[in-house]
Amino acid sequence: MQTKQKQISEGAQRIVVKVGSSLVTNNGEGLDHVAIGRWAEQVSQLLAQGFEVLMVSSGAIAEGMQRLSWHQRPSDIHQLQAAAAVGQMGLVQVYETSFARFGIHTAQVLLTNADLANQERNWNAKATLQTLLKLKVVPIINENDTVVTDEIKFGDNDNLAALVANLVEADTLVILTDQGGLYSTDPRQDPNAQLITHAKAGDPSLELMAGGAGSSIGKGGMLTKVLAAKTAAQSRTTTIITSGREENILNRLFAGESIGSRLIPE
Repeated sequence: MQTKQKQISEGAQRIVVKVGSSLVTNNGEGLDHVAIGRWAEQVSQLLAQGFEVLMVSSGAIAEGMQRLSWHQRPSDIHQLQAAAAVGQMGLVQVYETSFARFGIHTAQVLLTNADLANQERNWNAKATLQTLLKLKVVPIINENDTVVTDEIKFGDNDNLAALVANLVEADTLVILTDQGGLYSTDPRQDPNAQLITHAKAGDPSLELMAGGAGSSIGKGGMLTKVLAAKTAAQSRTTTIITSGREENILNRLFAGESIGSRLIPE
């Protein structure tokens, strides 16, 4: 029987939810309208309970690749930027339509690491996000891939989600992925891999467990998620890494069910 995580359900008020490319695009086959619709429904229910929710969504480049009929992720930076520009249109449309079914407005927010590193732009981004939350609007946040260069090559939305959690002082960062959480070894290769249910964010042993790259669709592997939890812990944000394919995952988490890996700040 799964145990209850009362610390989550009682303490969390402001939540950042990050969804990865493989989930949003159904492993690169195009935007998964059904999955996005399910998350929108769950977020609407959390809002009704008094939570504040921000979403960081990957998928713009992957959707752009699908729309342009590209079967391999290009290495040319301008082709990546073009794919992001094309894909962002579809990504935002699906989120807007999905949330509108529940009478919820959404807002597109495109950020770069430079925005958060600059004091004035950081303050402006924080003020805008806080205003949107007060208006009961769900921000749909993505990296501004059309204007950045090395962020596409080296960055990832796990790190962006952690920085957003720092920015808005979120209680919980939920990273939805195609894996059940952080395992002692790669569960796709080792049938004896053990799920790490609780750990301290920033524990060096977690980085050793996390290993290397993930799918060919997105940039992030489990290592980026462990590092994101370490960053999020700077604002005392708890990070939960879990499968986005679990039924009713968000509502179950914030009802207190123990699912995935929970990395807590020191």
